[in-house]
Amino acid sequence: MRTNPLAGLATARRNGSPYGITSICSAHPVVIQTAIRRAVRSKETILLIEATCNQVNQFGGYTGMTPDLFIAFVLEIASREGLDPSRIIFGGDHLGPNPWRTEPAAQAMSKAEAMVTAYVWAGFSKIHLDASMGCAGEPAALDDETIATRAARLAKAAEKAARAAGSALPAYIIGTEVPVPGGVDHTISDLKPTEAAAARRTIAVHREIFAREGLTDTFGRVIAVVVQPGVEFGSQNVVAYRPEASKALTGLLDDEPSLVYEAHSTDYQSRAALTALVGNGFPILKVGPGLTFALREALYGLDLIASEMIADYGDRSLARTMERVMLAAPGHWHSHYHGNEASIYLQRHYSYSDRIRYYWSNPTAGVAVGRLREVLDRVSIPETLMRQFLPMVPIELGSAGNPDAILQVAIGQVLADYDAACRRDTLPTPEGCNDAPSSVPRLGNHP
Repeated sequence: MRTNPLAGLATARRNGSPYGITSICSAHPVVIQTAIRRAVRSKETILLIEATCNQVNQFGGYTGMTPDLFIAFVLEIASREGLDPSRIIFGGDHLGPNPWRTEPAAQAMSKAEAMVTAYVWAGFSKIHLDASMGCAGEPAALDDETIATRAARLAKAAEKAARAAGSALPAYIIGTEVPVPGGVDHTISDLKPTEAAAARRTIAVHREIFAREGLTDTFGRVIAVVVQPGVEFGSQNVVAYRPEASKALTGLLDDEPSLVYEAHSTDYQSRAALTALVGNGFPILKVGPGLTFALREALYGLDLIASEMIADYGDRSLARTMERVMLAAPGHWHSHYHGNEASIYLQRHYSYSDRIRYYWSNPTAGVAVGRLREVLDRVSIPETLMRQFLPMVPIELGSAGNPDAILQVAIGQVLADYDAACRRDTLPTPEGCNDAPSSVPRLGNHP
């Protein structure tokens, strides 16, 4: 039986031999398949795959999947690829009232309890308790006591579900000093890490209220706190990690030896920055849009290649289809992208926030992607076209006539940075982490 790597993160940091784990936050089948294939090849990797409250919940979320269906979906791919299910940890992200925050708190929290119960019943063993958002008639940002009290309520639901299911009691994540699920919807000009004093208070208030609610043992299974380390991406820009700005946060962990930090929105950070995050006490690296951004880059590159090579394919058939699909159902992007018509068009297709990811499961989009794969299947792509339209992919892959392999490699290049950052043997000491570059390289361009 392999050791659960989550259980050893704080100890490893305390012992001076930190390691990390990548949290894959995506429901796209090609992303999941790529991650699973990499795990199969590594033979020892434990995969952490997470679903968010908006993506997967008891009502289906935007994927149409309930928690049990999400696990079944992932395990079906794992079975097909030959990965032992025991090597997958399932996590629930931002589990709380966020999907129903326009409703009164009592109603939203009741639904949040049911969601947490459904997650734990299904087999999710890493639970992020996030009750930070105000509901109808409440301030947008709640006070620490209210957040912790609601988190304790959700923890009780999770504990009850685990005991009823006869499963192991979950590990928990608390805190949420990050944007709500979906990400930032504007250009970021100034981003400050969480103040160490604020993080200290978050931990203390949760510990106190959990104890008051008879959940002292439960708090003992809190393994990490979500804080803002100073990394984020908006629609059109990325803020790179600066280790010196989060030194106080790193120092706080010396007073909380059982805890580490969970870093959200690490998408598009360089390999050096990811490595520095792990070394500085942020070993849980969450990535999602960055993976589907790489997928979209590769699909659009193939779309351009097919436009040049295949006589009856049409001019950018996939991109034009995606534009029609997104315009027909603007709910996932309309309130997130701002500017004039030309700017919003570019954001729909090329934004770092990658809200196009919500549309790949649309049946019309699926047909267009299927046609693209079909017309390029067993077609040798000239080196010159690979250089022009897929510069992030090794040229020799074009001659193989396998578009699926190209998609896998594009996603895999992103995951390779995370794999490297999380390995013990590549991590500098925290004091040596100040060399992380402030610039963000293009996806697929690795040092």
